[in-house]
Amino acid sequence: MAGFPVFTDAHDGPMYVVTVASGGRRAGCLVGFASQCSIDPPRFVVWLSTANHTYRLARAAEHLTVHLLHRGDRARAELFGEETGDRVDKFAEVAWHTGEAGSPVLDGSATWFTGRIEAQVEGGDHVGFLLAPVAESPPRAGPPPPLLRYRDLRDLDPGHPA
Repeated sequence: MAGFPVFTDAHDGPMYVVTVASGGRRAGCLVGFASQCSIDPPRFVVWLSTANHTYRLARAAEHLTVHLLHRGDRARAELFGEETGDRVDKFAEVAWHTGEAGSPVLDGSATWFTGRIEAQVEGGDHVGFLLAPVAESPPRAGPPPPLLRYRDLRDLDPGHPA
């Protein structure tokens, strides 16, 4: 079996932009593999492709910021998914500010958190970064906007080198 397409084709998870700062450099990428993985203590894991510029910076970082994407965030998803930090400064294209431990927070993101990296887990062509939340977006009034999901972005061409 080359994979498990019956299951994965049915899965339509939310999409994220993960940002990092390390060694005086910044990076960020579009992520589709991520999930809460513990209630008490609260933990979340994001999986970064080993081909990705963001992964290379994250290996030496102490914190990552995870931005949950909503339907109005398509342009942000295109920038962080179709461009690579190997060639483009994505942060020159968006408003952002320095968050906890220097981790970049994208301005205008409705839902985000910064997590301290507790562990890294090998997982094939991705590495999982286990995060302990240390900062988060302020609470919103009213229901959150609809999420941007994998099916909404299937047409994007990954920016990282193959």
